[in-house]
Amino acid sequence: MTAVTLGPEGTYSHRATSAIADDGDIDFRQSVTAIVDAVAAGEYDRGVIPIENSIEGSVTESLDAIADYDVAVVREIVTPIRHALLAQGPEFDTVASHSQALAQCRTYLEREYPDATLEAVASTAQGVDFARDDPSVAGIGHPALGGDELEVLAEDIQDQDSNATRFFAIAPAAERSTGGGKTSLVVYPNANYPGLLLELLEPFADRDINLTRVESRPSGQRLGDYVFHVDFEAGLYESRTQEAIADLEELAENGWVRRLGSYDTEHVVE
Repeated sequence: MTAVTLGPEGTYSHRATSAIADDGDIDFRQSVTAIVDAVAAGEYDRGVIPIENSIEGSVTESLDAIADYDVAVVREIVTPIRHALLAQGPEFDTVASHSQALAQCRTYLEREYPDATLEAVASTAQGVDFARDDPSVAGIGHPALGGDELEVLAEDIQDQDSNATRFFAIAPAAERSTGGGKTSLVVYPNANYPGLLLELLEPFADRDINLTRVESRPSGQRLGDYVFHVDFEAGLYESRTQEAIADLEELAENGWVRRLGSYDTEHVVE
């Protein structure tokens, strides 16, 4: 099975992808959109993208990409995030890492390095690569990323010990499954009126379906127009799910409802 995820080698996305593919079968891209595009085009069997972090919330590029492309979600992978500060030595003036990692370590950085310049780069691994090449730069990433070349100046610098990230394993749309403990939908009602959100949620409440996440993103069509991402604890095969989606499709008769698929959750501990 071939897979693609955020690179370079050693990112948290790479660690999550190792749960579904051998390292020799994993390729890398520099953006989530490029990953989703490659999977939608059938270039890879699987793609792994970050969806939500327990500290900083959803990854908006991922939400937008799975709304824009026709792909299937076939598994959820949850992995703990252990951030370390890595550098050639204790003297540096820039900290480079993915924007999510910088945000997840905000309290530590403000307390210990208030004068450091924070530089957002494509991935945690890329930030560590910059630190490897430049003694004035420190990176934030998994402690193992530094190898023998960088010092681990501090470990577990994330703001919360429970820091974890959800990843979606995506596949070409033809592999969409109706079986699994969770389901994800994208709903575009193409409407805006008082009570709309309540009406979108009622079909689930009426059937005792637990919603685990509801999030809106701008549709890009006009101000005040939104796409809704909905995760819930039920499979597409269930009659109650089918009935709830039928109600949604009536509400979104001028828009659309996309079934991303049903899936199970795997926890990866490293």
